[in-house]
Amino acid sequence: MTTSPSPQPSQEPGDSGRQRQNWVERRREKIRAEIERNRRGEYTVPTWVLALALVLIVGGWLALIFLA
Repeated sequence: MTTSPSPQPSQEPGDSGRQRQNWVERRREKIRAEIERNRRGEYTVPTWVLALALVLIVGGWLALIFLA
């Protein structure tokens, strides 16, 4: 049994290039906004860094308790 290819949405040849350019522009704007927030002192520490610090502190205390 032969299956017919699904119809592709019609795209102009330069359409994917514009989509990529729009994505790049949005990404750059997000980066600029983040840098501006950081310069104003509104930066935050990522959650995974806080979780890692907590694990290291608790692990260190447990090591001191059980190995001492």
